[in-house]
Amino acid sequence: MLSRRGLLAAGAGGAATLSVWPAAVTASEGRAPREVLTIAAFPLIDEIGRAALSRWRTLHPEVALRILTRQYIDHHTAMTTALSTARGLPDVMALEASFVGRYARGTGLLDLRQPPFGIEQLRDRVVPYAYQQAVTATGAVVAMPTDIGPGTMLWRTDILGRAGLDGNAIGRSWDDYLAAGRQIKARTGAFLVAAAQEIKDIALRDGRQPGEGLYYDADSRALADTPRFERAFEIALRARQAGLDARLTAWTNEWAEGYKRGKLATALSGAWLVGQLATWVAPETRGLWRAAQLPGPTYAAYGGTFYALPRQADARRRALAWDYIRLMTLDTGQQLAAFKQQDAFPALREVHQDAFFDGPVAFLGDQPARRLWREAAARIDAMPVHRQNAFADEVVNTELDNVLTRAKPIRSALADAQRLLQRRALR
Repeated sequence: MLSRRGLLAAGAGGAATLSVWPAAVTASEGRAPREVLTIAAFPLIDEIGRAALSRWRTLHPEVALRILTRQYIDHHTAMTTALSTARGLPDVMALEASFVGRYARGTGLLDLRQPPFGIEQLRDRVVPYAYQQAVTATGAVVAMPTDIGPGTMLWRTDILGRAGLDGNAIGRSWDDYLAAGRQIKARTGAFLVAAAQEIKDIALRDGRQPGEGLYYDADSRALADTPRFERAFEIALRARQAGLDARLTAWTNEWAEGYKRGKLATALSGAWLVGQLATWVAPETRGLWRAAQLPGPTYAAYGGTFYALPRQADARRRALAWDYIRLMTLDTGQQLAAFKQQDAFPALREVHQDAFFDGPVAFLGDQPARRLWREAAARIDAMPVHRQNAFADEVVNTELDNVLTRAKPIRSALADAQRLLQRRALR
């Protein structure tokens, strides 16, 4: 379940270095900055950083900001290398949620509980599950959340209307959701969802025990052999056997065409998908969509962004680096602006009471959908992120494909996944 930035930034250009404040200032002008603070980011996060320049200039007119932008994967690869070699370290690094868990097991990031940071005093100001994602097994807190991705189900009013269904009711349970899919297919010919994997991704989050991650428990024991996985695979298989999924890969031309041409009745994704449908995927469908909670109902997160401080970065700029993080994560005006301009749903809870959350969303027929997403954000359970989650994603998705396309028995598929996940956990 990639985040919005992971998906959108995949096609972005290569590395670029931008000295964004001050621009082209020379020492002869008498205004040369005494310090330069380097921020390593990826697309969209860099845009949010540039939008905050005037505020930063007010706080620290003597400190230049240099934002290093790399494509999403290149950025995280570069940060992995920098942390392991202590070379090319920025003062502040942006990290997508899935990478926080990978880095948290190492010693490359500062524990923000320590002075002068005191992040524990800020805990109640941010969404609980997002804060918990940055907590290591030893209790260290290695990153500060800035935005989150609450999950939502989007549904087409025209398709469900022709099928005689109420989109607000079809997700009361997974049985209801699949039954609705069969009725939609029979009466309209549309598919319920783009891919059965979307269903598995959500159903897999149902029934987790306290303290469990998605793929591993607190003791790094793999969980693929549990009833939770078996149930998620069974629901996805039922959808495939009934012909309810269009077998489309997300973010392909065929996937976009499915939304444009009314071939897909629902979408299970992060709330940020609304912005992508509205701006480039299917803008002509404006007003035809509505939002509801994910089937189950299930409350799930689709990515998010954090800021972290490398342990071996120059300590002389550490206080400035923390000031930058505080600006980007704790300034209500900055958080709200990022939400309005870049669909970056705020991790800062006090922003959630702003009147903007009660306003209409034009693409959704003026539905005040942000209220739903705010509720989802408050109800998502904290879920530890294991450093092998990316590998586990690949293994579990491969085994699901074996079940869906090669008729591999579910228990056999999960047994094979369990073996691979447990072996990798020991590394």
